[in-house]
Amino acid sequence: MIDLRSDTVTRPTESMRAAMARAEVGDDVYGEDPTARQLEERVAELFGHEAALFTPTGSMANVLAVRTLAGEGEEVLCEASAHIVRAELGAHGAVTGLTTRTWSHSRGLPDLVQIRRLFAPDLGPYFVRTKAISVENTHNFSGGSVTPIETMRELRSYADTVGARLHLDGARLWNAHVATGVPLAEWGTQVDVLAVCFSKGLGAPVGSMVVGSAETIAECRTWRKRLGGGMRQIGVLAAAALHALDHHVERLAEDHAHARLLAEAVGTDPAEVETNIVVASRPDAAAYVARAGDAGVRISAVGPETIRLVTHLDVSAADTERAASVLASL
Repeated sequence: MIDLRSDTVTRPTESMRAAMARAEVGDDVYGEDPTARQLEERVAELFGHEAALFTPTGSMANVLAVRTLAGEGEEVLCEASAHIVRAELGAHGAVTGLTTRTWSHSRGLPDLVQIRRLFAPDLGPYFVRTKAISVENTHNFSGGSVTPIETMRELRSYADTVGARLHLDGARLWNAHVATGVPLAEWGTQVDVLAVCFSKGLGAPVGSMVVGSAETIAECRTWRKRLGGGMRQIGVLAAAALHALDHHVERLAEDHAHARLLAEAVGTDPAEVETNIVVASRPDAAAYVARAGDAGVRISAVGPETIRLVTHLDVSAADTERAASVLASL
C-alpha cells in the first residue's frame, strides 16, 4: 500500500530511532531537558527570533502563537481555507475567544487589496477590532502553494503601518524554503510569531514549535502548561527533530519532484505544483478515493469534488511511478 493521504504518516527512519534512543533527557516542565533546549535554541536562531517552544502538535503551536497576538473579542484576518479556521476544530475561538474574518484566494495567498478592505481599526464600542493577520505558507488546501517572499514583505510593511501583528502558520515552511531558496530567517523575520512542524515533511514522529520573542515564548510556555501540553522527558522527541533538521530538509526537493509526476497522473498541471501537495478536481471524489485504495494507493478526499495527494519521506521514486500508473489508469 502506497500512502499518499498526508506527510504526517511518515515513520522514523532507523537512524532517527537511534538518535532518539541515545538522547540526553531531563524534566522539560522544570526546563531541564537539554535536548529540548538545544532544539529550541537552534530553531529560534534559524528563523531569526529570540526564542522557541516545543509543542506536541501543530494545532497547539498555532493556538499558542495566535493567542499572543489577539485575545477575547478581538479579530484575526486569514484566508478562507486556512488551517487555523478549517482544520483545528474551532480551537482559536473556543480556547481564546477571538473571532476571525477571511479573504478568499484561489491559491490561498495573502491578497493585500482584500486585507485592506477587511482591516478594522478601533472604530468604537460596536465593532470588533482587527489585531492580527495570519498567513499559511505553504498553503495546505490550496495544493502546497508558496506565498512569495515579496508578498510577505509587502504585508509586513502594511501591518506596521496599521499597527497589526503577523502570525505565520509555517507547518510546511521548510518546503517553501527548499522550493524557493529563500533563507529560513528571511521568512521568519517578516512575522511576529510563527509555528513550524517537524512531523510532516521532515519525518519526525511528533512535534511542532512556536517561534518568537523571548516575552512571547515565555507567555506560550505558561499557556502550554495550562492547556495540558507540559511534557517531561521530551528529549527523545526533540532528538528526532534535530536529526530531521540535519538530514531531511534538503531532500524535500525529491518530494516536490514526485508530486509533479503525480499531478500529471490525476490531470493537474505539474507547473502549478510548487511543493509536495497535489489537489485535483474530481466530480466523483469519494468513489475515486475508494477505487484508488482498492488498487493499493491511499489518497484523500478533501471536499465533495476535490482529492489530495501528498508526497513524503516514505514514498520513493519507484513508489511514485507505481502510484502514478495506478491513478492514471483510474
